[in-house]
Amino acid sequence: MKCALSIAGSDSIGGAGIQADIKAMAAVGVHAHTVVTAITAQNTCAVKEIMPISVEMIEEQFKAVMSDSDVRAIKTGMLYSAEIAETVADLLEDRSIPFVADPVMISGVGDSLSGDDLVKVLKRKIVPMCDILTPNRHEAEVLSGIRIHNEEDARTACELLGKEGTMIYLKGGHIDSKNVVDTLYNGAEFKRFEYPRLERAGHGGGCTLSAYITAHLAKGYDVVNAILHSREMIQESIATMYVVGKGNKIVNPMVTPADGTKAILSSLDKAADKLSKMLPKEWIPNPVAEFGYATESPKGTEDVAALQGGMSSANGIVKKNGTAKFGISPHTAKMIITAMDQDERQRSAIGLAFTGDIVSTIEEVGMSSISAEGAGDVFKTISKAMKKNGAVPDAVFYKKGKGRGVFILGKDPDDIVAKIGNIL
Repeated sequence: MKCALSIAGSDSIGGAGIQADIKAMAAVGVHAHTVVTAITAQNTCAVKEIMPISVEMIEEQFKAVMSDSDVRAIKTGMLYSAEIAETVADLLEDRSIPFVADPVMISGVGDSLSGDDLVKVLKRKIVPMCDILTPNRHEAEVLSGIRIHNEEDARTACELLGKEGTMIYLKGGHIDSKNVVDTLYNGAEFKRFEYPRLERAGHGGGCTLSAYITAHLAKGYDVVNAILHSREMIQESIATMYVVGKGNKIVNPMVTPADGTKAILSSLDKAADKLSKMLPKEWIPNPVAEFGYATESPKGTEDVAALQGGMSSANGIVKKNGTAKFGISPHTAKMIITAMDQDERQRSAIGLAFTGDIVSTIEEVGMSSISAEGAGDVFKTISKAMKKNGAVPDAVFYKKGKGRGVFILGKDPDDIVAKIGNIL
């Protein structure tokens, strides 16, 4: 499981801050660690009270997490005071992982979430050292020192904020325009992201977006793709805001990622139901047959879905042992990623037992196949065989030590079902 760290304040109503970050990162499939900077007594109408956490405790939280976990990305949200911001900047100074800074100053209900001199430390330390800054209009105005009325002003603010190499993602929700136009500046060029304007974003929108971005970076996405996927998700988050109190709506941090993962899980589950009625029990390897389906651009095995518990055979009956989930079957995931390295369309695979039946029938029906045998990494051996073959085959027969197996490869789970039907 990939992990990311949120350094931010606690929101007692659960719509922003640490609470939103945990839910948003989980929606992307990333485990969230936390360092709490302040405790707030707030609801959807107002911020009633703020109690900052001591810098000693902030340091101890950070050390506890970083000494135990392989953290892949970090975000900061509400830092509240200059002293806390200085402490966090010192803690992050020697990091080697992506750092997203959301310069939180005002809550969604309009109350201040910052103490005296925080802005000075943000400008002097946090902005220059972070990899991505995600200000809204007000935050960008305060940090850049200029008023922002339109896209041209937004670009000027980005240039001022990014002059020391920081990438700036300026959110356009508070800028008057027909559609929402966000601006990404990487120090050399601008990218423009335009989306239909929905109702005014509710409580937690900025926290949720920056958490989405951080989680995607933790999964290995490059900055542009992390932002693109995250921006698609926050659009859905705003569209599905919900009511928990008497004031602002809560931005929904638990939406399905925009890379079609819900459809992937559903497709895999339905295809497995069909296969459980088709596959001969002799074709199920010991202990289970693994069946997987990847996202369009998997960054690792965590982006490949598989059946929890696989498919097994008992008393002559083949059954599906669980529903589809991501990141649970590294063996089949590696096979799919190996195939996608040769042909990105080949996103699905199932591992079956090596039987004479399968081998002879695949040849008889004219399906393509390759054989791979080696003592080392079986997937490197398969990759070499695919490159030599010049294409991804319908089936891969492999042998590693005393173990043998067959992978059936396809574009999607339905393609796998069709190929197995052809063999049968």
